[in-house]
Amino acid sequence: MDVIELFKHLISTKSETPDDGGLLDFIEEYLTGFEAVRIDVEDVKNLFIYKKFREGEHLCFAGHVDVVPAGSGWDTDPYTAVEKDGFIYGRGAQDMKGGLAAFMQAVKEAKNFNGTLSLMLTSDEEGEAVNGTVKILEFLENNDLLPNAVVVAEPTCEDRLGDAIKVGRRGSINGYVTLKGKQGHAAYPEKAINPIHNISKILGSMAGVDLDNGDEFFAPSKFVVTDIRSGMQVTNVTPNELKMMFNVRNNTKTTQKEVAEFVAKHFAGLDYELRLTQGSYPFKTDTNTKLVIMVDSAIEKVTNAKPQHSTAGGTSDARFMAPLGVEVVEFGVRNDSIHSVNERTTRGEVEDLHKIFKVLIKDWK
Repeated sequence: MDVIELFKHLISTKSETPDDGGLLDFIEEYLTGFEAVRIDVEDVKNLFIYKKFREGEHLCFAGHVDVVPAGSGWDTDPYTAVEKDGFIYGRGAQDMKGGLAAFMQAVKEAKNFNGTLSLMLTSDEEGEAVNGTVKILEFLENNDLLPNAVVVAEPTCEDRLGDAIKVGRRGSINGYVTLKGKQGHAAYPEKAINPIHNISKILGSMAGVDLDNGDEFFAPSKFVVTDIRSGMQVTNVTPNELKMMFNVRNNTKTTQKEVAEFVAKHFAGLDYELRLTQGSYPFKTDTNTKLVIMVDSAIEKVTNAKPQHSTAGGTSDARFMAPLGVEVVEFGVRNDSIHSVNERTTRGEVEDLHKIFKVLIKDWK
């Protein structure tokens, strides 16, 4: 297979989270000469596959074979790769079977490398992500196999291939506030404590507020209200309590401590309870590291583009690698149709991404 034939095969294999559709078995067979380790946990399939060419550094390409459900309203069969009008359509075309095909083919074609090449793959990135990449990393750490550097081939580019790589990601803090009141008759407001009235006095100074100023890599951490619920859906009873949910996509300047202090400042004097959880933590790879410099160089050689270093967007499995001291970046095709109906990418983007990964492997010293 060439990279496009491989790409179309991957798209045409249905692999909705956590089902890998048999792709990990296929990848084991496709990468002959590589040593494979399966780290399956419950219904999640995980694969670490590697080849030690000689003594030297360990470069890993990571990603996921699973996709989100296709949904309805497609113009083509979402699980048949259809090429038309300059695009290749199918669920996972951008997120992330284009990247998967590109690095699989680049690694397969590598004849020499100054160290170890590997792939780290899971079927649980689009789901809860508790039995996927984290379990592979636990195995690698316990067996002294952690890579020196990882490229996660998530879709990162905006307008053209090569215009952006992710050198970090924001964290995600979830907040749950219960504001207590005292239920009463709407005709006697003086006998009740109305939590809706109380929050209305402070919400304007909280919702959408930046908790820090950000920096050259990170946008400010913003307090985003996502849900408010209260009342009994009647007009003559004031509610006993109010529940509010919020999210803060935090950079390295804001932690749960600052979020709790922000809430306490605005809810001072009110009877409330706050619970915070954190699904991911912010990280940034130093842009002067070998990995960033060499990925930048490979992109420029193939596309003549000088990529921006970004931390925008949601989360990826890169968040599990950085805390272990592994240098990690994300780079892949454009991300303008991920998770949408009629997800698509171009033949040229996948071919050029494959070339970039080949250059990275060849130039790694």
